[in-house]
Amino acid sequence: MAPGVQLTLFELLFKLFLIVAVVKKGSAGTTSTFTRSQWQSFDIPLDHKVFAIPKGYNAPQQVHITQGDYDGKAVIISWVTADEPGPSKVQYGSSEKKYDLSADGIVTNYTFYNYKSGYIHHCLLDNLEYETKYYYKIGAGDSSREFWFQTPPKIDADSPFTFGIIGDLGQTYNSLSTLEHYMQSGGQTVLFLGDLSYADRYHYNDVGIRWDSWGRFIERSAAYQPWIWSAGNHEIEYMPEVVEVLPFKAYLHRFNTPYLASKSNNPLWYAIRRASAHVIVLSSYSPHVKYTPQWRWLRDELKKVDRKKTPWLIILMHVPMYSSNQAHFMEGESMRAVFERWFVRYRVDFIFAGHVHAYERSYRISNIRYNVSSGDRYPVPDKSAPVYVTVGDGGNQEGLAGR
Repeated sequence: MAPGVQLTLFELLFKLFLIVAVVKKGSAGTTSTFTRSQWQSFDIPLDHKVFAIPKGYNAPQQVHITQGDYDGKAVIISWVTADEPGPSKVQYGSSEKKYDLSADGIVTNYTFYNYKSGYIHHCLLDNLEYETKYYYKIGAGDSSREFWFQTPPKIDADSPFTFGIIGDLGQTYNSLSTLEHYMQSGGQTVLFLGDLSYADRYHYNDVGIRWDSWGRFIERSAAYQPWIWSAGNHEIEYMPEVVEVLPFKAYLHRFNTPYLASKSNNPLWYAIRRASAHVIVLSSYSPHVKYTPQWRWLRDELKKVDRKKTPWLIILMHVPMYSSNQAHFMEGESMRAVFERWFVRYRVDFIFAGHVHAYERSYRISNIRYNVSSGDRYPVPDKSAPVYVTVGDGGNQEGLAGR
């Protein structure tokens, strides 16, 4: 946190998977006794009830929401219709079954090999009131479906909030355990660290089919609270053997982000403010060296951070900058070399990453003094540096990382 700010003013709770770590009113909490099996898990069969298709012709499915603006007064509601586009409209209001407001969205779709997606809808609901429960309805006739969400408190240093941190989820029985643990935790918004469906472990048309099943899998949570997205390597889906060479094709069609609200030119990196936190999402698999668009955008975004309003500064990325695990060792070094000096200068509180299928939390360290001639080759304790937290096994097929 920024110097001179009293921790006792704030309450920010982080639910970490696999192990839960808590930051609450400035004191460390306890970690969960839950331990995941070291053995790899297997994807849940497609005919399992967790992937059930809603009843009714063209019923909306794969419903999920994310923050729709910079300050938490808007949401983007997304869903898929399988048979025909149907209405891309959301009816909503602050009283149950009373929808006195409406908004029109957009509809898109895509192909991947011979798979053709359903009709993907994205609808922005803006000018919402803080700390208000909204009910919403999508679809037509007997096939319509109803959900709700709660808006956050206003942007203020004293606004408490609970984030859940999930990475590398997949759609196995272990993934289901993670999701159920989170839903019981009281978390209000998920900060997702990339590697969503693991659909890229499949071939041909099954890639798209496993995106659809994952969308239905997370709906039990994501239709009722925002999931803040970041992309990982499993979203790239570069498959020239089937002439699919456009990176992030499925991800960018299916998952909208409010990147324009933070003056980003790319949905893979953006920022939001929510309650007492300023959250910055970076893209590990997009150019980030000096003068690139992501580098320029982050330079400008960090200057906007107002610690009097958002004392908590949090950064999300997929690849850890620091990790003691042999799996994916040093893969985050290029981003560390470019951005670490800024993270120390602006006193970032936490950097959350996935990718390595393990849990690890660092001391506050930095390696900003290193150059090829100085001889200072090792990270050193640094009170201005972030705490680095790796939360990389939400339960996917690949299992836990070895040392």
